[in-house]
Amino acid sequence: MVVDGVVLAEAHIAAAQGLPAAIPPMIAALLAKSGLPGLIAVVVGPGSFTGLRAGIAVAQGLALGAGIPTVGVSVTEALAEALPALGGRTLWVALQARTGRIFLDCGDGPRSLTVDALPPAVGRIAVAGDAAAGVAARLAARGVDVMLTSARQPQPRLVAMVAARRAAGLLPPLEAVPVYVDAPEAKLPAGGLRPAPV
Repeated sequence: MVVDGVVLAEAHIAAAQGLPAAIPPMIAALLAKSGLPGLIAVVVGPGSFTGLRAGIAVAQGLALGAGIPTVGVSVTEALAEALPALGGRTLWVALQARTGRIFLDCGDGPRSLTVDALPPAVGRIAVAGDAAAGVAARLAARGVDVMLTSARQPQPRLVAMVAARRAAGLLPPLEAVPVYVDAPEAKLPAGGLRPAPV
């Protein structure tokens, strides 16, 4: 819960396992502590399918039930908010994805690739995100002027600040729906779906 840039209450879930079941009681505890907000901000990705769906579903359900707006914030926006002074460097956001892959946003939207397939870097670069160290090392090995930042995960206060500007019309709208970069790993059965029960 953030008011005027000040965090009044927050909670963290350490493990990804059981995330969908852990989110509702965590939200209930936060609401009991600080009351209902006037706006719900939710990070829309990129990220894991389950994590994004679970977080966004809870945000949308709470907003619908309470009659308050919900606003999407990308991971890139939240990390950029943590880094207001990059000295003219272009921000690259690198996030862990599936095994051996990362999500990379060089300012033109996220894509999925391997660290070996990084695009050419033009100018001076700053790298943020939980996969930033590997990307910065690869860029440095190429001779790129790269700065590894300390911004790894979106922080609640910064997500709220981006959402407040978006709600005020200072940023383009971003719907609270998942930003998926990769195709889902789940595949339809070879024989098709079972018929619906009668």
